[in-house]
Amino acid sequence: MDAPTVPPSEELSFRCTVQTRWSDEDKVGVVNNAVFLNLLEEARFQYFQDLGLYEERVGFGFLLGQTNIRFLSPAHGPAELTVEMGTTHMGNRSFHQAYRVFDSSGTPLAEAEAAMVWWDPKTKSSTNAPEAFRRAMAPTS
Repeated sequence: MDAPTVPPSEELSFRCTVQTRWSDEDKVGVVNNAVFLNLLEEARFQYFQDLGLYEERVGFGFLLGQTNIRFLSPAHGPAELTVEMGTTHMGNRSFHQAYRVFDSSGTPLAEAEAAMVWWDPKTKSSTNAPEAFRRAMAPTS
């Protein structure tokens, strides 16, 4: 499997912190790999808030269509982690984002990319991205 395609840090337009919990560790004593999906989701939520788009209620949203995470170093909880991210592609019905996760010492923990599909729950089908989102989420690379 190919590693995620993540641009250099200076090309990722957004940074935030996310918090792990002690219960995020598995029996091996590291933050479980599945928890990283939640951390990326939290970063996405903060990204949309920062862009002023969270309050935008357009009657539909997006679904996670595909993700690829490469784990670089184990994380331990509880801890405050830094996520840097940016939109790397904006299509008519989908968008792609890239992520890099660091611990408090700056050690890279993971790199990821995700593809989201705009979704209309009324029609139960993909739909075009709202123009406000397209403008605000112009690709960073």
